Amino acid sequence: MPLPLLLADAETARDVLTFAGRAGRISDEGVRLQASDGVLALTAAALAPHGLFDRTPAILAMRIVHADPELRCDLVVASLAPSDDDPRALLLPETALSPAWAGIAPPRSEWQRVSTLAASVIAQRAQWGISAVAHGTPPGAGEDAVRSLRASIWGEPDDDLAGVARGAAFAADAFGFISGEEEVAVMTSGRWTRLAFRRGHVLVRGPVASGLTPVRDTGA
Repeated sequence: MPLPLLLADAETARDVLTFAGRAGRISDEGVRLQASDGVLALTAAALAPHGLFDRTPAILAMRIVHADPELRCDLVVASLAPSDDDPRALLLPETALSPAWAGIAPPRSEWQRVSTLAASVIAQRAQWGISAVAHGTPPGAGEDAVRSLRASIWGEPDDDLAGVARGAAFAADAFGFISGEEEVAVMTSGRWTRLAFRRGHVLVRGPVASGLTPVRDTGA
C-alpha cells in the first residue's frame, strides 16, 4: 500500500504536485523530499552531469513548503500521486531512486548576498538559451552531441546574469519561478550560487574544475 506524504493543506499538496510534474518534464531523475519540523524541501535537478567528462553544470531547483510537523523523510521519488482520502496527502511510490545529483548537498547557511538580477533579464536569457539549443542541434544528432551542445550553452557564465551559468535561467523558467517584475537576490556560499525567487530557489554549483592540478613536492 502506498505511504502518504501529509502536507499542511490541500493547496500545498497541489503546489508539490506541480513542482514534481515540472521536474518530470525535464528529466526522469526524480524529486528529493527532505522533511523535518513542519518544513518540506523539494529539490530537483534542472541540469546535472552524467559521467566524468560531462561538463554540464549541476543546477538544482528548490521549493520549500509547510508539511505535517511529525513528517520526517529524506528520499528521492520518481513521481507523486494525489490521495482520494485526504486532499492534504500525496501518495509515495513503493520504491525510491538514487540519482547521482542527490549526493550533491548545497550549504544550508553562510549565504552572502552579492547582487540582484531583474526577473525579466533572467527570462530573456532563458529564452535565448532555449533558442540556441534548438537551432544548434542538427537533424539526427546523437545523444552525446546534444548533451555536449546543452553543456556548452547552459554551462557558460553569462555576463547578463552577473557571471552565473546560463543554465540557472533555464531552471528558473522550467520550474515556473519567474513571475512578473521581481528583483532576484544573488547569493553565494563557497562554490555555490543561489538565485532566490519568491516562488523558489535555483542553486548552481561551479565552476567545474578542468585541467591538471599542479604537481606538489611531498615528503621531507
